[in-house]
Amino acid sequence: MLPPIATIIDNFEILDDGPDQLEYLMELGRALPPFPDELLTEQNRVHGCESQVWVDSNVDHSQSPPRLHLRGTSDSFITKGLIALVMALHDGKTPTEIADVDVFQVFKQIGLGAHLTSKRSNGVRAMAERIHRDAARLAA
Repeated sequence: MLPPIATIIDNFEILDDGPDQLEYLMELGRALPPFPDELLTEQNRVHGCESQVWVDSNVDHSQSPPRLHLRGTSDSFITKGLIALVMALHDGKTPTEIADVDVFQVFKQIGLGAHLTSKRSNGVRAMAERIHRDAARLAA
């Protein structure tokens, strides 16, 4: 289970840049719940990522207002960690809250942005855009 985003940010801020942060990022990826094989579909695939990435989003209507819940996985350990960060920023939030999330601002805050290749940055952008589109559909 992933810790709350505030805890993740605190942990990143006490780590040295580079290898320690990447190790923690991969640890977060390992903390993601298992992603069911039946969700490894083209519909859930996130295009624009160098690695294979799948994100499943569904709406919890039992809460008012409804909230988006997310699951994700990748075939890459580092990318799976990035997914964990993106999930921690968005999961369980309302569409309005999701619209206000700036993934790259958080990455900059924790010092991770400097360690992302342009391909990984594009993948993170694709994941965030996908989640924001799903949230916008929920709001409509």
